[in-house]
Parts: sequence; structure tokens; C-alpha cells
Amino acid sequence: MVSSIAPPAPLTRSLGVAGVLFLTLSVTTPASSVFVIVPGMLQVAGTGAVLATIAAALVCVATAYLYAELSSAWPVAGGEYVMVARTLGPLAGFVMLGVNVFNNLLFLPVAGLGIREVLAGVWPGLPQVPVAMAVVAGCTLVALLNIRINAWITGIFLAVEVAALALVATLGLMEGTRNPVAFLAAPMTPSGAPASLTDLGVAASIAIFAFNGYGVAVYFGEEMHEAPRRIAKAVTAALALTLVLEGVPLVAALMGAADLPALLASGDPFGLLVRQAVGAEAGGWVAAGVAIAIVNAIIAWVLACARFFYATGRDGTWGRPVDRWLTSIHPRLGSPWIGTLMVGGTGMALCVLPLRLLKVWSGAGLIAIYAGLAMAAIAGRRGGATAHARYRMPLYPLAPAVTLIALAGIACATWLDPEDGRPAMLATAAQVALAAAYYLLVLRRRGWTAQA
Repeated sequence: MVSSIAPPAPLTRSLGVAGVLFLTLSVTTPASSVFVIVPGMLQVAGTGAVLATIAAALVCVATAYLYAELSSAWPVAGGEYVMVARTLGPLAGFVMLGVNVFNNLLFLPVAGLGIREVLAGVWPGLPQVPVAMAVVAGCTLVALLNIRINAWITGIFLAVEVAALALVATLGLMEGTRNPVAFLAAPMTPSGAPASLTDLGVAASIAIFAFNGYGVAVYFGEEMHEAPRRIAKAVTAALALTLVLEGVPLVAALMGAADLPALLASGDPFGLLVRQAVGAEAGGWVAAGVAIAIVNAIIAWVLACARFFYATGRDGTWGRPVDRWLTSIHPRLGSPWIGTLMVGGTGMALCVLPLRLLKVWSGAGLIAIYAGLAMAAIAGRRGGATAHARYRMPLYPLAPAVTLIALAGIACATWLDPEDGRPAMLATAAQVALAAAYYLLVLRRRGWTAQA
């Protein structure tokens, strides 16, 4: 790669498996997924959400194996785009980078704007945009601190998140009167009708989104001791804990619901369970715990996103002075401090856009990212690019095959949804086209490639 800037200071290796795991689970944010995303599964598929969760878990296990092997080959802050560039070439790598730029930046305003929805029952009339901007700003300042300090902060917040989920699971199991086997043998929608394959497919796609985040571990690879040997453990442990923390409360709530049809149709089924079991005050505390989980996720995502952009600047992606800013490391804190402020400032600015528009813009990027990783894993094995990886996925090529087949089904189901799904896929297609054009017109003549 031809670069017009001096080699930047490296990130400081100060994290072990536990630190990377805390940060990764904070991005995955199981409590936010359970309280904000999983209700959509219940409204679509009813008790079929359990079957959909199992199907999604199988897909995510396959994808986690892809992340684990590719991350052990290239445990660098650029993450997915480095993996793809090193196996499929710089054009494919930069397309992956382009999709990630949108997805990474749009997470912050989406999460920030969602806090008002979580606290609506506790604090009515909370202004959405000012609160979102204030939260993103505060999280950005925390993210400036040393990465090891942030690992401890997110670990403490994660404990609050786990406590909220444990309360839901305990209440559901204590009141449990239904046999969970019935959820698999005869899944029913909220209306009482049998759940169709379409219902289960849509719910499974929602579940895959709810479980997503375990691959973020690679963004912290350059700050991890012995990353090539240890990062696969962080990826697989993050997914395993996410499946338990999200799956157990779901099954428990269905087993213990006092009024199952009402719970399935509710926009806040888990809060409803808590309020019915122990009162409105406890429901308010649980809502506060979920808000803390979202704040925790924003802190961790600013950290991860700043590292991602650090890698893009190191690769000479944007030109002076932006590349120099993104790779500036604070001499005392060891963080890419200007890049962190730029990420946070962009996230604050995007908070003024409508939440629905931001969700559409984030598009079907996850489909493109997972598909790129599956093809990268296949190309890496065939061409020998991943031969040096310290971790090798079991039962190859089962994991990439399962991933690609599942993604094809999800893509078809997404395209058939004209209201949200189709615009999302078109938004992702536009991201791909813009990234390819920038590479072909600007970066190719510079000899751009991804460092590893």
C-alpha cells in the first residue's frame, strides 16, 4: 500500500480474554435484545419464537466459527474488511469496508434514540433527540479512557444487565406451568393460529439480528495479548453467553406468563411479566437496567468503531488530514482519541434523523457482511491465505455452507417485505455501489490494500 502519512503509533496491548469478552458482550447487549428486539419475534411467531431462536442459534454458531477462524488469522482492528481483502482481493475488501462504515455509524443514533422508548413507562415525556445526543456525547467521553478501564466499566454495567435478565428468568421459571416442549411441537401465533413457516422464518431473521455482535471481538484484537491464539475463544464464548442470556428468559417468560396471549401481543412482554409478578416499581427498575444496558452498548460500540476507523486511517483510505486524525493515539490514555471524538460527533449529528429512516439506512448490511465472511473463509482455505490461522473451524465446509444457505433464505424473505425489507436491501445495494465506485475511481490507482 502506498501511504502519504507516517506509520501511526500502534494500539497498546492490555486486554485478556475476559476484557475482550466484557466489551463484546456489551456490544451484543443481551438485555436490550430481549426487551427491545425479541418482542417483535413474539408478535410475529408467538410461541414459535422458541423454534425460531433455535434455528437462528444454529446459523449464528456457524457464523461464529467463520469469525473465529478469520479473526485468528487477522486479529486486527479493521475486522471484516481486512479478512475479505486478504482472501477475495482489495475491491471486495473495500466494499465490505463501505458497508461497515454505514452500519457502524448508524448503530449509535439508533441505540441512543431507543432509550426514550425503554423509559417511556417510567419517565413519560422524555425528549427523544436531546436525550439521545446527550447519551452519545457522554459515552464518547467515557470511550476516550484507557481501553482496560473501559473493559472494567462495561463489565460493571454488564452485571446490571445480567441481573435484569436473571430476574425475568427467575420469575418466569417460578411461575412456570407450561411444558416448553409444546412450544416446539405445536407453535402458536398470538391469535391462536398455528405458526407458519413464513412466521418462523421472519422470527428467525429477527433472532439472528438479536444475537449479532459476537464478531466485534476482532476490533479489539490489536489490544489483546496473544490475540492469534486467544481471540477465537472470546468470539465463541461471547456467542455462547449471548444464546443463554437471551434464550433462557424467552423460554421462562412463555412458561410462566399469567396470560399467554396478552404476553405474546404486548410490546413490552418481559416488563409485563415483571410488573404482574412483583409490581410496577420493580418493572421501573428493570426498565432502568435495560437503559443502562443500552448506554453500556453505546460505550462499547464507540470503542469498537473508533478502532475500526483507526484501521481505515492506517490503510490510507481517506487522505490527509483525515487519515492522520483517525490514527492519532493519545500519549497517556492509549486511545485513538481524535477518531473517538469524530465517531461520537457523527453519531450525535445523526440523532436528528428519524429513527425509522436510520433503521432503513442500516439496511440489510448484516446479510452482506455474513455472506462476505463465508466466501472469505472458503477462499482462504482454497488459496491457503488462512493456513497460518491458529484456530481452525470444525467440520469445514459446513459452517460457510450453512451460513450462505440461511442468508439466501433471509434475503428472499427480506426482499418480499415491501415496507421495510426491500428498502433496506436497496440501501445496502447503494452502499456497495458507492464503495466500489470510490475504490475504482480513487483508491485503486493508489495501490490501496488492507494491512494485516
